[in-house]
Amino acid sequence: MQAVRQDPLLGSSETFNSFLRRAQQETQQVPTEEVSLEVLLSNGQKVLVNVLTSDQTEDVLEAVAAKLDLPDDLIGYFSLFLVREKEDGAFSFVRKLQEFELPYVSVTSLRSQEYKIVLRKSYWDSAYDDDVMENRVGLNLLYAQTVSDIERGWILVTKEQHRQLKSLQEKVSKKEFLRLAQTLRHYGYLRFDACVADFPEKDCPVVVSAGNSELSLQLRLPGQQLREGSFRVTRMRCWRVTSSVPLPSGGTSSPGRGRGEVRLELAFEYLMSKDRLQWVTITSPQAIMMSICLQSMVDELMVKKSGGSIRKMLRRRVGGTLRRSDSQQAVKSPPLLESPDASRESMVKLSSKLSAVSLRGIGSPSTDASASDVHGNFAFEGIGDEDL
Repeated sequence: MQAVRQDPLLGSSETFNSFLRRAQQETQQVPTEEVSLEVLLSNGQKVLVNVLTSDQTEDVLEAVAAKLDLPDDLIGYFSLFLVREKEDGAFSFVRKLQEFELPYVSVTSLRSQEYKIVLRKSYWDSAYDDDVMENRVGLNLLYAQTVSDIERGWILVTKEQHRQLKSLQEKVSKKEFLRLAQTLRHYGYLRFDACVADFPEKDCPVVVSAGNSELSLQLRLPGQQLREGSFRVTRMRCWRVTSSVPLPSGGTSSPGRGRGEVRLELAFEYLMSKDRLQWVTITSPQAIMMSICLQSMVDELMVKKSGGSIRKMLRRRVGGTLRRSDSQQAVKSPPLLESPDASRESMVKLSSKLSAVSLRGIGSPSTDASASDVHGNFAFEGIGDEDL
């Protein structure tokens, strides 16, 4: 009888995840029991699933997929995100739920109705849409997400494009609708709340979007129209997230005096031109989520570069099987697009070549960070001036 050799890395990873799961559950003092958990789709549709309080992210994702009748081999194309619902109904993304997390514990421990769990596609390259659109449920999920992103203004649409999209909606031509949407600027991007960056000048108000292997910064310089600057992931040598707590006015803290909120910064070292690297810093409460997006874009690029595929079956646990839901729920078709918002402005590129932009000299970020805090980028590519 041949012995079966267990991968030590896989075993240690599962053991570590199990430890983190127990730690989260014990810290919040949540007993293991069956509960109902609400998960939202991008269009706001509610999906109620029965899970255990001790279920990890992949367990909950599996339950949602079963409820929607999404095939097992498409589960890996979607992820669960923790979001905060703002007063206008828009979602502010907090973070992607990690494998070791217990979604029920994560969302209930915040003790606020503002926090929700949302299902959204987990990949960046629109070429993978073809895999998802082969299935009816996958197609409906992509369609609902895209309509929602257009309505929020995340996807940039001209009046003519808006008219074409609405015409396709009226014909219920979902695939053709998505094909047209794929050609639009910021299709499939994740938009963050307004924040501040030191590009192209200090304390510049910006809106950051992540997608298509880049970070996009929308900004308005004094006396100018809305502009956009793009930073390609393949030109980022490394990045890091740092946190600090500002001292009260006067510069010193004393017993009994409150301290300010934690200040988060995402800083990345960018190849502006051949042999010229420069730090760019974004100050945002969502800096961690931005870093997660960068890492997932790099991971996807590396998989594609190696000839691999993101198509994957959800891991089956020993002695267990994929749970299927007794009752299933259809993805509701979103309403027709409303008339485009007249207040939304068109954008112009800040520059076709970042090297031509007049940038303030930026030194290394003032906050020190250890080597373990820096995320090296294996997709980083050296370039020549002719490529900029």
